[in-house]
This record gives sequence, C-alpha cells and structure tokens, in this order.
Amino acid sequence: VQLQASGGGLVQPGASLRLSCAASGRTFSSVVMGWFRQAPGKEREFVAAITWRAGLTYYAESVKGRFTISRDNAKRTVYLQMNSLKPEDTAVYYCGGLVSGVYYNARHYDSWGQGTQVTVSS
Repeated sequence: VQLQASGGGLVQPGASLRLSCAASGRTFSSVVMGWFRQAPGKEREFVAAITWRAGLTYYAESVKGRFTISRDNAKRTVYLQMNSLKPEDTAVYYCGGLVSGVYYNARHYDSWGQGTQVTVSS
C-alpha cells in the first residue's frame, strides 16, 4: 500500500485544517487507517483511526471534539478535519495503514505516508 498525505500548513490558534491521505496499491489489505503525529524530540503518538468497512472511529483524548476522521471508500482517501487548533497540535502528521493489531500502536502499522507538517502559531 502506498500512502500520500497532504494538507498541512501554518495556521493561527483556533484555525482549521483538513489533512488528506490517499491510498493506492493493495489497499484492500489495510483494515484500519490511522493518523499519528510526531513533534520534535517526541515519539509518534496516536491521533485518530477509522475502519475502512464500517467507518468506526477512534480518537485520542487530546483531540476528541476538535478533530474528525472520515473516509471516502470510492476514492480510497482518509481525511482528518482539525478544528480549534492549538499550538500543542504542532507536529508532523502521518497516515498509516493497519492490517492487524492495535489501532493506537504505531508499531503495528504496516505502511506509512511521508508526513505533512502542521504548525499552529500566532
């Protein structure tokens, strides 16, 4: 599976951004698509995940109520709508594909996109 993430940028606190992750190749092998983020000097942390088939969603506590993950099966694309952004959301955001394992554990993911930078600053 090849993943292409896009949509990052520099925004002010309180603003919104939408990230996209387009999947190609053997996309049927991934059951779950997840978004993770990694700030400088920190480990990659779980943000949100969604199942391709049923559209079940999961969120980190730090983003609940502000971020929404969704998918377009026809386009094989997953989105992360980020609202009310805070400076602490600043990180490189990665999308990943999971065949089997725990959705919030980055080590279980089988494929990754290249990452897109999100910077929240006034």
